[in-house]
Amino acid sequence: MTLAPDVLAATSAVAAADDDADLERRFGGLKRLYGARGYARVRAARVAVVGLGGVGSWAVEALARSGVAQLVLIDLDHVSESNVNRQIQATGQTIGMSKAEALARRIADIHPGCIVHCIEEFADADNWPGLLPIEVDAVIDACDQSKAKLALAAWARRTGTAFVTCGAAGGKRRAEKLEIDDLHATTHDPLLASLRQRLRSQHGAPRTGKIGVRCVFSREAVAPPEPEEVACEIDAAGDASPAAEARRDNTLNCHGYGSTVVVTASFGMAAAGEIVAQLLK
Repeated sequence: MTLAPDVLAATSAVAAADDDADLERRFGGLKRLYGARGYARVRAARVAVVGLGGVGSWAVEALARSGVAQLVLIDLDHVSESNVNRQIQATGQTIGMSKAEALARRIADIHPGCIVHCIEEFADADNWPGLLPIEVDAVIDACDQSKAKLALAAWARRTGTAFVTCGAAGGKRRAEKLEIDDLHATTHDPLLASLRQRLRSQHGAPRTGKIGVRCVFSREAVAPPEPEEVACEIDAAGDASPAAEARRDNTLNCHGYGSTVVVTASFGMAAAGEIVAQLLK
């Protein structure tokens, strides 16, 4: 049976109204917290998250559950077994999948109205902000590359875009040590110390006082890595299969500091909360 154009239009309007009502049921609790105007601002927000690992993936989760209008997910990496301990999109079923795509599928089930842009690239000084497919209201920097962090922070200071950068969560065990402050006040974080120095020397940031870059960081002393575990030895045991090569290419378990979801997720949630707070201003 073919519906007449007026009937089809009416049916589409009813379906759209049902979708809107469903989204209001999903996210209406935010209106009681932020008020109608603040709720509308958050629901209309377009936010980019750079780096979709142990910190960024949880920031994406929080933003999706806050009902934002659009998300830009930027990361070239793929899900590996070593991600399962701390990244929300990392499960047995998503191993080998693009981190951005795995998150996009999750978002579709949480917030069907959210428009998701997956950018499978690593952000760096040469491609930022050209990677952005849309104009965004806010950016969360959850990457761990110092040059990329510098490009993002310098751009945010120059444009006045709502922005938060995340320090290193590796080697940290105590979520309650987390803080949010201006970059000038951060401690116990060599990654942020490097960012501070470079913003001052290369981008005209003030030598003293506030720099104008909000940071999520921890004042906990970094725990040195434990000796390499058996799993790392197995990975290096000569398995030449494509799956083993992918694991070796993508894993960070055998390099640098260990990490736990209780800290990385806390960083990501705090970053999302900071961005919402900036948007509400």
